[in-house]
Amino acid sequence: MKIALIAHDNFKKSLIAFCRKHKAYLEAQDLVGTGTTARLIESHIGLKVEKCLSGPYGGDQQIGGMIAKEEIGLVVFFRDPLTAQPHEPDVSALLRLCDVHNIPCATNKSTAELVFKALEHGKNKTD
Repeated sequence: MKIALIAHDNFKKSLIAFCRKHKAYLEAQDLVGTGTTARLIESHIGLKVEKCLSGPYGGDQQIGGMIAKEEIGLVVFFRDPLTAQPHEPDVSALLRLCDVHNIPCATNKSTAELVFKALEHGKNKTD
């Protein structure tokens, strides 16, 4: 499964900590992220992340295109709900595409933890 990793500036450290915690699971996945976030995850954790443009420069739209082509199976997007984003229409379009294509989208740490708990539990399950 390809997982998209995105974080607004005030939440990049939180996403890095989340990825560090789930490194063992993420190492086995194809990862893609918006520019700065992807570079930070690679440099701080050592995970290989396909880099798109930075969000305000079209990265959100690039990931949206991957969602529309059914190349993304999960989006982890640590959004900043208290800061206006200059590319808010792109953010809204990305979230809309997740809904249209029925792609799970965790927009905060608590939701991401629940999703990963389910994914990691399913990985270890022997039916």
